[in-house]
Amino acid sequence: MKNTHIFGFSIVHILLLGLLLLGMTSCEDPIDINLQTGPSQLAVDGWLTDEPGPQTIKLTRTTGYFDAAQPPAALGATVIVADEDSVIHEFVDVKNNGNYVWTPKNGEKFGKIGKRYLLGIRYEGQEYYAISEMRRVPPVDSLVFREEKPNPLESRTAFQAEFYARDIPGGTDYYWIRTYRNDRRLDATSNIVVSYNGSFNGSADTDGLLFIQPIRQSINIDSLYNRNDQIKVEVLSITPDAFYFFLQLSEQINNGGLFASPPANVPTNIQNRNSSGPKAVGFFGVSAMSSRTAKVEDANIREE
Repeated sequence: MKNTHIFGFSIVHILLLGLLLLGMTSCEDPIDINLQTGPSQLAVDGWLTDEPGPQTIKLTRTTGYFDAAQPPAALGATVIVADEDSVIHEFVDVKNNGNYVWTPKNGEKFGKIGKRYLLGIRYEGQEYYAISEMRRVPPVDSLVFREEKPNPLESRTAFQAEFYARDIPGGTDYYWIRTYRNDRRLDATSNIVVSYNGSFNGSADTDGLLFIQPIRQSINIDSLYNRNDQIKVEVLSITPDAFYFFLQLSEQINNGGLFASPPANVPTNIQNRNSSGPKAVGFFGVSAMSSRTAKVEDANIREE
């Protein structure tokens, strides 16, 4: 038999490799794995800001990993938030849907920069707590757009958004950047954007400097914007533990591929007063917030 070569490999070698692969794939049998569901836990989604208006803490119960249904609401809880001056805010589940809401009186708003806040939850005979601090945040100076092609093969153009803010000098500051498009928050968990002194964690010293360009342009989350779109960017101050919570949350959500690390539980700042009692998941945080809203129109479009 003439041993012809293809791309440097002999026909004999290719046939042997094909037979080996055929043997590997022809004996695949389905294997059913019985994954036991762990105990349901209280899940806390509590992020309060100093923006005027009602504040909400959402309580649910965890479900199985492969359960596609919405997590059930945790009903019947008592929820309060107290500051270090013993001012207490009571959060009430008026609609009986797990959303516990505090509604301010006229002229009242939640939170003061520099104050620490204690979350207290009494639920199913257990008492949970968490502590957070409202830190300083810089103003968003401007929000502008630049026209460009989404990719070189397209004839149409769209607009890339960029916001400008400057880190507050002196000390270490942590930020969470959120984006809205036409009043809809772009809040996919795979698009979490956090910043360390207006840059990335472990980068060069950027204390007091303008936010770096990748952070300024991080608000282009799912696509470029179209003319007349309305964009809002929010910069929220967060604590160091919240910063690392978001980093680990993002890592676990985007953890995949050949070199993925083993899944791990994301740490929480929600504690049970009874150390041997059921644990909770989620996070409680308070933030000062600055924002800027702009429309994709001539007044806000800049040349390259």
